[in-house]
Amino acid sequence: MIVRFSRMRWLIIGMCFLANAINYIDRANLAIAAPHIRMELGMDAATMGVVLSAFFWTYALCQMPAGWFIDKVGVRISLAAAVGWWSVFTAITGLVHSIGAMLGARALLGIGESAAVPSFCKTAYNWFPHKERGIACAIFDSGNRVGSALSMPIIAFIIAMIGWRGSFMITGAIGILWAILWWFIYRDPEKFRDIAPKQVDALLADRGTSIEETGTESKISWLDLFHYRTIWGLMIGLFCLNFAIYFFITWFPSYLMETRGFSLKALGTLGMLPPLCGILGSWSGGFTSDFLLRHGHSMTFSRKFCLVLGMLVSSCIALCAVVENVWVCLALFSLSYASLSFAGANTFAIVGEIAPTPKHVASITGIMNFAGNLAGIFITTFTGVMLSLTQGSFLIPLAVAGGLCILGALSYLGLVGRVEPLPERN
Repeated sequence: MIVRFSRMRWLIIGMCFLANAINYIDRANLAIAAPHIRMELGMDAATMGVVLSAFFWTYALCQMPAGWFIDKVGVRISLAAAVGWWSVFTAITGLVHSIGAMLGARALLGIGESAAVPSFCKTAYNWFPHKERGIACAIFDSGNRVGSALSMPIIAFIIAMIGWRGSFMITGAIGILWAILWWFIYRDPEKFRDIAPKQVDALLADRGTSIEETGTESKISWLDLFHYRTIWGLMIGLFCLNFAIYFFITWFPSYLMETRGFSLKALGTLGMLPPLCGILGSWSGGFTSDFLLRHGHSMTFSRKFCLVLGMLVSSCIALCAVVENVWVCLALFSLSYASLSFAGANTFAIVGEIAPTPKHVASITGIMNFAGNLAGIFITTFTGVMLSLTQGSFLIPLAVAGGLCILGALSYLGLVGRVEPLPERN
């Protein structure tokens, strides 16, 4: 039974990885199908930008209440409900026949997906000690890179075989199956107290809590979190990171097909390169920060080094619009995606380090992710408008994304303070 306990955390974080992959396949579904949907429903680029952003409005706005809800009910309930909800509306997207219905389906999908990342982050906090939390967060965070990579060939193949509507129906069914499995498998580590008491006590001690203390209340309320400079630094940093990362999830397939002349087949192969590099970047970022921590460096240096370095290097995305050679362009996109992922793994690891109690982990993640996903609204709509105004040029959106990467690095370096539990304010 003790062996079962030690392996359980890897099974659980592996399921979070899988859910995140499904999550991003569902998101990328619309981006890959966008040229076909625009043709069938008669949308111009600006209207497609609004449709792509509809998901982000509800996804961003529901982040904060989702985080609060997760800290109240736990991740077993929240994640099963979230994945089940968004999977249903993914499937429904394949049934719509009007722009209004498409907007509604995407907005409702965003509500369900809002509980995903805060739940993943809370799960990593629940099951992993400090010195392994970076790699745990990297594992679930890399799920979105895997989802982005797999979505290219999988969705392109399904669309080619049965059309864009079938792709939404199939991916929706996969998510519903995952939600059922999660409900039957997941339990908090405290539930293993009778069969692995030493392991549970060690895990709770690493968090700075005990069985008796897990029910205590903190004097730091949800609203009090906005009084801390570190929270604002994390919000600004993730906004800047996501502005670039969401280009890959929304407009990147259209960029390759419309600007670089990729066919649907080429999109399903060469288009995988940046997200595949993102997988390596995510795992490297989590491993590097944990390695630094295990070898005597402070929590502050270990996490912030990876955040700042990753954001600075990712600014090379701005060059993608001006290079002529397609291979150089793909190499720059790949480097940028890998660097964003290198930083991204640590954005979630840092939450567990600054949370004053376990009951603040999902709440802080929700607040941070709210700001981060406002970027999804801006990048989708802004790019669509710029394409309409500049006759299809991606120069301005990519230049803005590169500039924000540098701003994000400065936010993590200067605004985010020491990586330690937030103190109570007098």
